[in-house]
Amino acid sequence: MTDDLPDLTSYDGVLFDLDGVLTPTADVHMHAWQTMFTELFTAWDIEPPYTDDDYYRHLDGKQRYDGVASLLRSRDIEVPWGDPSDPPTADTVCGIGNRKNDVFAAVLRADGIAPYPGSLALLEQLRAAGTPIGVVSSSKNAEEVLSAAGIRDFFPVVMDGVVAARENLRSKPEPDMFAEGALMLGVDPARSVAVEDAHSGVQSAAAAGFALVVGVDRGAGAQALLDLGATLVVDDLSEFVVA
Repeated sequence: MTDDLPDLTSYDGVLFDLDGVLTPTADVHMHAWQTMFTELFTAWDIEPPYTDDDYYRHLDGKQRYDGVASLLRSRDIEVPWGDPSDPPTADTVCGIGNRKNDVFAAVLRADGIAPYPGSLALLEQLRAAGTPIGVVSSSKNAEEVLSAAGIRDFFPVVMDGVVAARENLRSKPEPDMFAEGALMLGVDPARSVAVEDAHSGVQSAAAAGFALVVGVDRGAGAQALLDLGATLVVDDLSEFVVA
């Protein structure tokens, strides 16, 4: 562990985002969003074309349908919200979101997923120390991803998009999901840690009052994460692991 980094085992609990923090599923999500929106924008003759910046600004860390609505609004496009049961062919917010999820699920099934080695080492260190740990993820695929990565058993609490929809919690960057995750884990945010790689995620954790908000820079930009609420930023969670 780097000398100037805090000891995460000294906090009451640690809540991790999933995609891009524990597993490289952010890459799969980025690919799925790019594939789906590039096809949609071409079919609808929408300009400007989809870019990676759209992912970081409008999609990363948000619940799927909220991300779709945000990105479409950035192009001055409004479509009906629809219903989560809408088929992927429906030109609604929910239908478009479901279209992307089909692409994501196909890639996950075909290629599988593994946790980042540094993240796995930190999970093992926290578990050995008896520090409560949980997941706070906007994804409705969180349970499937955790199981595929072989790390589901680390977490007594998974606060994900399924729970958020059931409890009518607002999407990140609002504080709801991290606040509820802390409640489920039985820890006080003011004495706990949140770990995020997304702009909306660090905003959510900061708004929920976490004592330490760790940003993991997987491409969102270290300064941007700091500006939006991260206490500190690392390139990889291995930096917290005691050798």
